[in-house]
Amino acid sequence: MVPKRSPRLLLLFLLFLLASASVHCRAQAALLMEEPYGLYGTINPTGHNAVYLKNVCAETPLKLRRCRPGELGAVISRYEGVDGYDWVAIPLIPYLYAVENLADVPAHVDHQTVVALRNQYREQHFEPLGLDQAGNSIVRDGWTQLIGGSYERRMYAFRFDTTPEQDDALIARLNDDRNQSHFHMLFRNCADFARVVLNVYFPHSFHRSIFPDAGVTTPKQLAYKLVRYGKKHPEIHLTVLEIPQIPGYRWRSHSTKDIAESFSTTAYAVPLTIVNPYLAGGIFVDYFVRGRYHLVPRHPAVVDPDNLAALTGPATPGENASGAGMQAAGAVSSRAVTAAMGADSGLKESKAAHE
Repeated sequence: MVPKRSPRLLLLFLLFLLASASVHCRAQAALLMEEPYGLYGTINPTGHNAVYLKNVCAETPLKLRRCRPGELGAVISRYEGVDGYDWVAIPLIPYLYAVENLADVPAHVDHQTVVALRNQYREQHFEPLGLDQAGNSIVRDGWTQLIGGSYERRMYAFRFDTTPEQDDALIARLNDDRNQSHFHMLFRNCADFARVVLNVYFPHSFHRSIFPDAGVTTPKQLAYKLVRYGKKHPEIHLTVLEIPQIPGYRWRSHSTKDIAESFSTTAYAVPLTIVNPYLAGGIFVDYFVRGRYHLVPRHPAVVDPDNLAALTGPATPGENASGAGMQAAGAVSSRAVTAAMGADSGLKESKAAHE
């Protein structure tokens, strides 16, 4: 005899399947706010923006596609001096560590190690496409910015939920548009590219601001706007994660600043005040009123080679931008998982498809 409660149990089971399906259909992306470093980072402390796409992979660095099972997605960004291309897509692990397997990421590096890792990846994936050439740009060795970023600086990932349809729209747009660089520091910079990508996911939501950056899109300003958007739209489950700098290659990177903050809190403030005290006062008021915002929670979850799943895995219930814990004790290391899976970068050396 069939128990009377079986229809209810069947209904609960079906609801569970639907909930599971909705989780698997959900995609994710993250805005990367990368800190400035070195002498140039002291002169221009605005940093860099890139976008990590969990379910979008690089068929080549110049062509996107949906990820296959086991692939970890790609980072797309705009840099100057990459053979005349406007954007380039790099698989997540090489972008961060210049290797293709997490088991090969060193815990500490020196200059020679980083150069060797980058050259090995360049020979395999960049030389056949000419991406290690500067093209008509005055910037040389721009390709080095595309791999091993964690040896240069600390990054923060502002992760949010997306949908497969949004991913498909971005793939179609970038693959169809002409990928030709017209880089401009003020009006077509890395943050402008990230802003365009975010507007594909959240149409008409991200614009230039006269204040506090005089109409220039900066990485910190864009991250602030995404955090503000996440507060108004909690359904995107915005989460802030930290990707630490691997020690040894450079001194620690600097904190990211917007333009008004750069002129108000660095050595620029003194000569600017002497030359034009009224302009200096206006910039300081702009910074004081609109430019002071705290983006990073006190204890964000840390993404490292042993815990890459903090970025690539599904968002944990209750995890939010106010902070998230470290990897749980006893959890399986990301190095071990990717080593067992033999994660494929997905890159193929084929330039003809893009010409």
